[in-house]
Amino acid sequence: MHTATTTPRPQTAAQTREAPAPGAPHSLDSQDLLRGQNAVAIAHNGSLYRLQATRQGKLILTK
Repeated sequence: MHTATTTPRPQTAAQTREAPAPGAPHSLDSQDLLRGQNAVAIAHNGSLYRLQATRQGKLILTK
């Protein structure tokens, strides 16, 4: 009888993080939001915002 073996898939950063403490705010990695881009649009309460990463590694949120 042949048993198939599988190679475990690497975990993403979100899968390897520990669960936040009760009452702590939800946390997202900026790389998960930006997905390799410099900026992402965020719709919030009927307005559109832009989250942008700078060359210095900072984040800017503008309306």
